[in-house]
Amino acid sequence: MIAHTIQLALAPVFVLVAIGNILNLLSTRLSRVVDRARVLQERHTATTGLEHDMVVTEIRLIDRRMALSTSAIRLLVLSGLFIGFTVALLFVEEMTHTNLQIAAAVTFVIALTLLMWGLVLFLRETQVAALALRIPRDYLELHRNI
Repeated sequence: MIAHTIQLALAPVFVLVAIGNILNLLSTRLSRVVDRARVLQERHTATTGLEHDMVVTEIRLIDRRMALSTSAIRLLVLSGLFIGFTVALLFVEEMTHTNLQIAAAVTFVIALTLLMWGLVLFLRETQVAALALRIPRDYLELHRNI
């Protein structure tokens, strides 16, 4: 019977591995964003006029990215915890011979909901990052024929 429980626990554990990989990706992105924020904060006081406005615009985008990334990380960590609860419930059910299938299903659905919410925030963060990477129109000098 314990072998069957281990088989049941494999799917949630694979989801947990995926969550770990996504967390690794998000934390790497967040560290790069923080590094960029530090550079922009140094440039903030050294710039004026249009260049200063461009720095401020990018700082605002960086701030939004940091908020989205940290929220996504928080949701994914909670999702991982609920996956852990699911696996624990499966084993407790087996050891105590009680019916905890509904509780395990509920924790798994909560975990998946948190995972999807975190992925939506990750998607939004990548959209904000793409916006920040767009070349400002002033640099394009579209009024000139080159």
